[in-house]
Formats: sequence, C-alpha cells, structure tokens
Amino acid sequence: MADDSTITAEDPLTGDEIEVPADVEVGEIIDSPVSGAELEVVSTDPVELEEAPELEEDWGE
Repeated sequence: MADDSTITAEDPLTGDEIEVPADVEVGEIIDSPVSGAELEVVSTDPVELEEAPELEEDWGE
C-alpha cells in the first residue's frame, strides 16, 4: 500500500494504477505519470478519474 500522503487510482486511458495525493478533491486536475494526460477527479470515495475536458468549453461567458 502507498504511504499516507498518496493513494492509488486507475488511469482511465491506460488502465494502469497511478498514485494521487490522498487529499485530492472532486474537480481537481492531475497529470497522469503514465499517459501524460490531464485527468479530472470525479469521485473521492473511491477515487475515480476521467480525462479532463478541453479548455475550449464555455467557462462562464
């Protein structure tokens, strides 16, 4: 098991287990060390990741 500062989650693009900070929050963006993609935290119990949306979305315009 990882130490107390990290937990594992599955990279949705590769299926590999990656380590993420234990205190991640929903909506946080992390970089996958495996695929290099930006991943968004969509759940924290258990931690679930999805590929982050592209930046050309409507950001409150």
